[in-house]
Order: sequence, then C-alpha cells, then structure tokens
Amino acid sequence: MTVSRVINGESNVRPATRDTVNAAISELNYAPNSAARALAGAGQSRIGLLYSNPSAGYLSEFLVGGLDQASRRDVQLIVEKCELGDHEIEVARHLIEGGIDGIILPPPLCDSPDLIRVLAEEDVCAVLVGSAKPAAELMAVSIDDYEAALAMTRHVISLGHRRIGFIAGNPTLKASADRMRGYREALEEAGVAFDNALVAPGLFTYRSGLDAAEQLLDLPQAPTAVFASNDDMAAATVAVAHRRGLDVPGDLTVCGFDDTTLATAIWPELTTIHQPIADMSRAAVEMLVAAVRRQETAPPEERHQLLDFTLIRRQSDAAPRRRPKAQRA
Repeated sequence: MTVSRVINGESNVRPATRDTVNAAISELNYAPNSAARALAGAGQSRIGLLYSNPSAGYLSEFLVGGLDQASRRDVQLIVEKCELGDHEIEVARHLIEGGIDGIILPPPLCDSPDLIRVLAEEDVCAVLVGSAKPAAELMAVSIDDYEAALAMTRHVISLGHRRIGFIAGNPTLKASADRMRGYREALEEAGVAFDNALVAPGLFTYRSGLDAAEQLLDLPQAPTAVFASNDDMAAATVAVAHRRGLDVPGDLTVCGFDDTTLATAIWPELTTIHQPIADMSRAAVEMLVAAVRRQETAPPEERHQLLDFTLIRRQSDAAPRRRPKAQRA
C-alpha cells in the first residue's frame, strides 16, 4: 500500500519512506503495469464470461459466484450467451476486439478446442471451469469428477443395489467421460458386472433425462437405482418414475450430480454430489485478476485448482425393496 501511495503521488507518505521506495524503484528499473493499474480503477477492467449451459440451475449458481467476486475485486463482468458451433468464436473475437482483459469458460465451452485455440492465438488470459483434463499451460478450476462419481456409485452399492442405471452426460465434455469411468470402476471393485443396457445417453438437459429414464425403465429387468450425471436429468427420472406409479425411493433410488437449486425443489429431494459451482466461478475470477495484474498466467502450481466435492444424502435413495416370496422367480 505504501509503494502504491508513492507511485500515485499521494501526500500521506513520510519523506524518508518516499525516498526509500523511489530508490528501490530506480534500482529495480520498475515501471507500473498498465493492466494492473486499470484493474485497480473501479470498473475499468473487464472480464468476459461466455456461457452455453443447458442447465438453468448450474448457470444461476455460476453467475452468482462470478458476479460476487467481480464486485469484490472492482471488475466488470460481461456475460455473453453463445451457441456451440461457430457462434462462440464470433462472440469471443468480439470481446477480444473490445479489449477484454480475460475470459471465463464454464462447461460446455471449457472443452471447445476451437475456442481455446483462438484465445491462445490472441494471447488472451482464460480460465476453464469444469474441464476434466485441461492442458498444462491453461488455467482451470474443477472438481475430481471421477472420484465424485466413484463415491456416489459406491454409496448406491452400499445400500444393496446391484442393478444400477446410469445416465451419461454430454459426450463432448471430458467430465462426462470421467463420471462414466467412476461409475464403471465402482461396479468393478464391487464385483458387479457392467451392463451396457443400463447406460442411457444424456445431454445434461431435463428433456434428455426424460428420454433416458424411459429407456432404462422400459428394460425387461429395470434398474433398482439410477445415477444421473446431473440434477436436471435426475429430476426428470423422478418425474418419469412418478408417472409410472413408482415410489421414489421405495421402488427406485435416484441420485444426481451438482446440487443445484433443483435438487431441493422437487420431492423427494435429491441425493446428489455437491459441486461448489459458485466457488468455482469465484476462483476463476480471482485467477484472472491475479493473471492480469502480473500480465502473465499463474505459476504452474496455481494454474489448476481442484476444489472439494461432497456427497449430499437426502430423501431420494434407499435400500432396494424386497419382493414378496410369491413374486420371486
């Protein structure tokens, strides 16, 4: 703070202290960084947040975290919606031409190779949020999706379920593959054979969850539990089960992922993986602020932040219901 006062010519610094600071500045050949000075000025630095996420719950929490941290750091957060394809490139170039200081990419844009390449070519600071396997030179914030899915599947197995359906996420996202891997490895370690018929495709949308749940519950031997790769698809599974007269969790255990507001807005409330979405957004803003101030990316040990997840147990899971002896094969 004292150095800042000297550089900005403020009068409330003792002459001896001012001389010491000026001597150090001269010896180090220091020049103020224009980007950092702009960042210190209210509203002068701008960070772009591009989004194309189909989950309103995820986006809501992400925006709350990002806007909160941007306000704390006196940064203007510019939120832009874009569609996957060529539109995200167009939006990114528009922001770059407007002199944006950095860009945050939540899923699914965090795994867009074309978008990441454009930002690298233009030398724009960016933070990928939710990418399971970002390149070493990129800044990123995420959780361990593999470990989270492993923990949830182990939990469902511990309840006594052996026929566990899985609704996969968007296949273009690396996190989806990690969640699938966690599901499969938990089955393997428990000695439960993997059955491809119990895996239904999804896109992280409620609509895709409806279709996936119908597919799983139409099986000749339906699952006793369904683990969906996000809360939207889990909520859709609960809706399909209710429509078929099934009790959740008595007849069907349903678990989700993310712990968005939707998880507690339905009945029964969802057992799910709590992903700290708002905290991930806050961390992304903070990483960009630090990078802009240094005019360089974070040092290697700080480029990838891995936040903790939590398994939240609510009312949507239970042990499988035993059939009366007369109904058993």
